[in-house]
Amino acid sequence: MTSLAAIAGGGDRDGPAAQAGAWLARLQADDVGEAEMLAFDAWLDAAAGHREAYAAALSVWHEFGAGAEAVGEELARPAARKPAQSLTRRWMAGVGGLAVAATVTLALLPALTTTTATYATGKGQHRQVKLTDGSTVDLNAETRLSVKISLFRRQVALSDGEAIFDVAHDTRRPFTVQADGRMVRVVGTQFDVRNRSGDVTVTVARGKVEVRPSAASDQAFMLTRGQRLQVGRTGRAQLAAVDPSETFSWRAGRLVYRNQPLSEVVADLNRQFVQQIEIGDPALAQTPITGVIVLDDPATVVERLSLMLPIRSVPSERGLLLLRK
Repeated sequence: MTSLAAIAGGGDRDGPAAQAGAWLARLQADDVGEAEMLAFDAWLDAAAGHREAYAAALSVWHEFGAGAEAVGEELARPAARKPAQSLTRRWMAGVGGLAVAATVTLALLPALTTTTATYATGKGQHRQVKLTDGSTVDLNAETRLSVKISLFRRQVALSDGEAIFDVAHDTRRPFTVQADGRMVRVVGTQFDVRNRSGDVTVTVARGKVEVRPSAASDQAFMLTRGQRLQVGRTGRAQLAAVDPSETFSWRAGRLVYRNQPLSEVVADLNRQFVQQIEIGDPALAQTPITGVIVLDDPATVVERLSLMLPIRSVPSERGLLLLRK
């Protein structure tokens, strides 16, 4: 097979059709890595005729695959030598079909193109989107992410916010999420990614998820159901066992907290309501809170908070101000 170096370089002795055939054969292997997928994408864009050549090779591949059963039966016959001549003619006809297959290039090119989209939510908004690969994404309030799906890659960039990903299983196209330099990589699973001011948290509800504390890091954590990895802005990683349903509860209008500071709770609430909540005492902001908060309206939420903590609220210019009782 043509070496990957020769493919990437596109030497004179290898035309686009030969390069396309070599790529097609390589991409069928089980050990194809991300580096090779990136090289393949680069090869597609390197010259105007590369996409057409690959589409033609792909067409012949499908035609040959459709007749694979008949070919297998012919090879299994005792007198295999004579039919082999017929098989050779069939194969040569298939190779010659590359030129004919070029006429259907336009029909196949959509499968080789890349689709991109950006999704965002505002204060108090939740949104569910269906991606072109069949995956589903639920966006929490004040979340922004971009999606890029190509023939061999599915990439999401979560610039800010929180989202639950229910990823369609596809071993040929790993699904990656980048959040503030952190890399999450999966094949098919359900998980939550939260990126707030550089603090990234990944919680797994189903399947396996690989998380790298930084995109270029050699260290990786393999998370399974019921595990959560939190990576702070300093890069320090903390692994914990959790109930995924608690993390996912925001979809149902509830927030669950276990010994988390009031400042974090208020920050979450301020993303859900236009009327803002402020904390008047810095020491009060560090008070830990454990409980379930139902997201109905700010006044009722603060009333419930007063049952968990020694706090009271007074009107402020932005909404409500929390003070100690």
